[in-house]
Amino acid sequence: MKRALTLLSFGIALALTSAPLLAGGNIQNGQARAAACVACHGKDGNSVDPQYPRLAGQYNEYIQQALHEYKDGRRNNAIMKGFASQLSDQDIEDVAAFFSSMPTKLDTLKGHVQGD
Repeated sequence: MKRALTLLSFGIALALTSAPLLAGGNIQNGQARAAACVACHGKDGNSVDPQYPRLAGQYNEYIQQALHEYKDGRRNNAIMKGFASQLSDQDIEDVAAFFSSMPTKLDTLKGHVQGD
């Protein structure tokens, strides 16, 4: 019984720690495919223009979903549809891996308390 619990614990730990590796996507390929994205979203995915979302540190699955939705028209943005329509499923996985691996530089409201 003790051996079974040890093996089960090891299996769960292995599954949890290997999940990011199974997510797919090649960061280096993603960086190359994201070359067109830098004009709006920034070189490292940290856009300085508030009209463009920051992609750095965003959830991998969210970026993939958004790109697929632009590609198939579920999200309506002509510019993004034009870019996304040129991406294969593997390209989308790679771009998502790249941006999700980048550290985010979100602004904080240090020293700003509501009502001040």
